Amino acid sequence: MAESQNLMEKIVSLCKRRGFVYQGSEIYGGLAGIYDFGPRGVELLNNLKKSWWQANVYDKENFYGLDSGMFKHPRTWEASGHVGGFADPLAECRTCHARIRVDKELANVGVTADEKMSEDAINELFDQNRDKIKCPVCGKKDFTRAKAFNLLVKSNLGDFTSEGAEPVYLPGEACQGIYLDYKNIVDTMQPKVPFGVAQIGKAFRNEISPRNFLFRTREFEQADTQLFIRPNENKEAYEALKKDRWNWYLSLGIKENKLRFKQHENLVFYAKDAWDIEYEFPSGFDEVEGIHDRTDYDLSQHMKFSGVDLNYTDPTTAEKYIPWILETSMGMGRVFLAVLCDAYYEDEMDGETRVVLKLAPHLAPVKAAVFPLLKNKPELVEKAREIYSALKKQIPQIMWDDNGNIGKRYRRQDEIGTPWCITIDFDTLGETPELKDTVTVRDRDTGQQTRVPVAELSGFITSKINL
Repeated sequence: MAESQNLMEKIVSLCKRRGFVYQGSEIYGGLAGIYDFGPRGVELLNNLKKSWWQANVYDKENFYGLDSGMFKHPRTWEASGHVGGFADPLAECRTCHARIRVDKELANVGVTADEKMSEDAINELFDQNRDKIKCPVCGKKDFTRAKAFNLLVKSNLGDFTSEGAEPVYLPGEACQGIYLDYKNIVDTMQPKVPFGVAQIGKAFRNEISPRNFLFRTREFEQADTQLFIRPNENKEAYEALKKDRWNWYLSLGIKENKLRFKQHENLVFYAKDAWDIEYEFPSGFDEVEGIHDRTDYDLSQHMKFSGVDLNYTDPTTAEKYIPWILETSMGMGRVFLAVLCDAYYEDEMDGETRVVLKLAPHLAPVKAAVFPLLKNKPELVEKAREIYSALKKQIPQIMWDDNGNIGKRYRRQDEIGTPWCITIDFDTLGETPELKDTVTVRDRDTGQQTRVPVAELSGFITSKINL
């Protein structure tokens, strides 16, 4: 356990030190559960988004992209069940007033609290186990009664001071925009069932106890797909969807033995089936993505609450029905963290211990770094700048690095996961005639160095990224 905690601390430290992730509002003391993606982090995050979009929109004939607005009509969250049932059981320490999430604390002492339990049932379990649960801040065991704490974040839109005005909420999940625009997509795109809609959008949850770095935060991005199918034609499509999503994680370079499927034991009332893809974080296996068979619940609810007919009409048979929905829902921050955990290594190279992120090349925030062997030799710097400028036009995620000696540059690039370092030396300038206009390309993972003609450099890097 201590070793796992140490690994997470090292990853958090690396994220801050190398510009991947910063604490939100840090100069004011920070906000719990809020993080900013720094210059390296935003590149990795964008590469993950591009990979996901490629797999779920461009590589599929029957999927459409969407970017819905964050603010939605208040009745959206009534129809979805978030206003009435989107809550966690919260208790407060009577001594220091720290808050705990009771179901999670019960789980930590080996007691399972079913999410369908009433408030009284949760409190009965809580009362039976109070002597085992300590306040994480002061260590006392004196708590208030558990109460339901709604996770929706309230906001305001326009003038909501007038009598009878309805409150608005920041989205508790990103997928509701897909359901609200389902009819628009059917009317404008004329898709044939089965068809899907993909979206990457923000979600907000008023988490009682955000924890484990990026794993549980109050603001995050979800990448969702909703596959609309004919009623009762769910089994084959559901299994295909599970396989498709599993293979995407492998395409990120994540080791297969670090992944597993876990089926939900307690299904929500509208679901036919639900599975999670879990990754083995330093703290243990936990969910990165949910795959859910939601039947016709979502569209039926929105049809009921809005009064708008959301039936799909088959263009061939004229049959009308409410499509069933197969959903995939992934937390971008969680996958970002899983990729970092999976890529983090400490090894030895050239007699020195190093930290290296062995990121898949297509995810690396920097694809290659260009060095002049010596920064105080104008002829080397000029040639290196020429090569750097030409490469950057073809591969934007290229960086210039002339800070420190060559060994320190290698170690710095290893830490941010740069797959290749390109060094311009005196042989490039023709000191050894047969090596003129070639450069040294050093491989991050093996340390192997290869001479590559400048004219072939872009193709050399690009071909390896595509692999």
